[in-house]
Amino acid sequence: MIYTHLTRDERYQIAILAKANFNQSEIAKMMDRDKSSISRELRRNRGLRGYRPKQANDKAQERRLACANSPRVADSTWAVVEEKLAEAWSPEQISGHLEASHQPGVSYESIYQYIYADKRAGGTLHKTLRCQKTRKKRSSGRERRGTISHQVSIELRPDIVLERARFGDWEADLVIGAGQKQALVTINERVSRYSIIFHVPFKTAQAVGDALITLLKPFAHCVHTLTTDNGKEFAQHERIASALSADFFFAHPYASWERGANENMNGLIRQFFPKGMRFNCITDDDIALAMHRLNHRPRKCLGYRTPHQVFMEQLESYQHTVALQA
Repeated sequence: MIYTHLTRDERYQIAILAKANFNQSEIAKMMDRDKSSISRELRRNRGLRGYRPKQANDKAQERRLACANSPRVADSTWAVVEEKLAEAWSPEQISGHLEASHQPGVSYESIYQYIYADKRAGGTLHKTLRCQKTRKKRSSGRERRGTISHQVSIELRPDIVLERARFGDWEADLVIGAGQKQALVTINERVSRYSIIFHVPFKTAQAVGDALITLLKPFAHCVHTLTTDNGKEFAQHERIASALSADFFFAHPYASWERGANENMNGLIRQFFPKGMRFNCITDDDIALAMHRLNHRPRKCLGYRTPHQVFMEQLESYQHTVALQA
């Protein structure tokens, strides 16, 4: 059935039937209308003295005119949208940021429509979106890389880590380059979602262990736990835990959701270093740019604050608390 707006005559009919004590379902049946249309009409267009058809029709017309003449998104707002898209922000992050900073807003659905309209016109805004291809189902299989000695299961990790109730619990993983040769060591702090990336020429346990210690040593005073997958590159976990005075835990095999924040971060990193790319051409500036983009764009889970903002706030608060205890 094609929906049509109620007419002036229908509003007079509703008023007469309602005055005769017919209920909304009965009115809808007699007028061949959906009962939700009658309910909405009586709710939205009634005045202080109840439902009066002339007043109801005037209110409905005013609402339609206001909708037709509502302000459109300004060019200046679209300029901000395009600027943030170029910085690898998602449409939802842009929309949330505009609202949180009290700037003229636009919904993320409208931003997607704007992007796809630009694509149909031959534009390139769609290339700024993170997902550019269909997702493939990952095949399961038996672990063939051996086991790591003296592993401590994630099941023994304190509940406070899962609850994100403490600053200083970290996750780590590798993003592998083409040819399974070079890699990026990726680390994130669970509360702030702050990301650290480091390039290693070989994905050996020695190289990865050295990288983790080097990256986290400046924050060693607030590194309580480190959680990784079961990759052989983390075989030196005991050396890492000792150097950082932290507890090291391993997630279950094929349970990527146990390190959801880190897996999500790796997906975001692929926007800058896509699959099939050889990492021997990556420079320090490339990594610095990716880290800056990831840590300085707002996140919905952080109330549209940036990971950098939350990390610095948490770090300052932690240092202040330690100083008071000392």
